[in-house]
Amino acid sequence: MQGFDNFMSLLNMAFTVFSCFALIDAALRREDAYRAADKNTKPFWLIILGIAFVVSLIFPILSFLPIIGLIATIVYMVDVRPALRGLPGGGRSRRGSSSDGPYGPYNGGR
Repeated sequence: MQGFDNFMSLLNMAFTVFSCFALIDAALRREDAYRAADKNTKPFWLIILGIAFVVSLIFPILSFLPIIGLIATIVYMVDVRPALRGLPGGGRSRRGSSSDGPYGPYNGGR
């Protein structure tokens, strides 16, 4: 029975890491990328993935709530994340120069 308990604790740890990765990935994406990919908003996914992460910390994997959180995390990773990555720039937040305009750097009219 101890082997099964060890397996379940490893599975729970893997799910916690998986949901943490999805939450961090969702937080690093731009807000407008979610709209451009025609997915739900960034706050929606941050709340859902945050709840999934907290639930994975509190409850064991065989409970009802972690399974729902796992499904939500898988939906993000399989559907939303590839759509965001398919956008120009990968949907990631980027920091440009203060002189960058919407079409690239401003060169002073030269």
